[in-house]
Amino acid sequence: MKKIYIAGFDVFYEDAAKRGEKMKEICRRYGFSGLYPLDNECESSRDIFKGNLSLIDEADIICANLNDFRGKDADSGTAFEIGYGFAKGKSLYGYKNSCLSLREAIGEKDEEGFNVEDFGLNVNLMIGECCKIITGDFENCIKEIKKDFAE
Repeated sequence: MKKIYIAGFDVFYEDAAKRGEKMKEICRRYGFSGLYPLDNECESSRDIFKGNLSLIDEADIICANLNDFRGKDADSGTAFEIGYGFAKGKSLYGYKNSCLSLREAIGEKDEEGFNVEDFGLNVNLMIGECCKIITGDFENCIKEIKKDFAE
């Protein structure tokens, strides 16, 4: 059974553990084993960091929540996990509820005057070029993974 590391800012919700269980159940329903960051029992930030890297090492696939978090971009911790997974040769998937390109969503320049890239992607190109991006929610992404990994 392939293992999916569930990356994203979902761990910051008040009901994070319950959300994680629901996401792992969705994984099971489609024939995968879900690994959720809160599966680690950790006391310190260093332990959380090491534990999450260990879960990514164990996983075959990363499924990342790329919806905007604390701004107009994906969670920076999730972006790191994607980069780490890419370096480790994991299959990478992300989901976002908007299919608008960054340029469509933000404009030619952001509110601070920085240029917005125009590659037609709904995420930064460094994520968009290494992840298969699915428009929709977590379950939509798991369905797509199932299609790609059908035996």
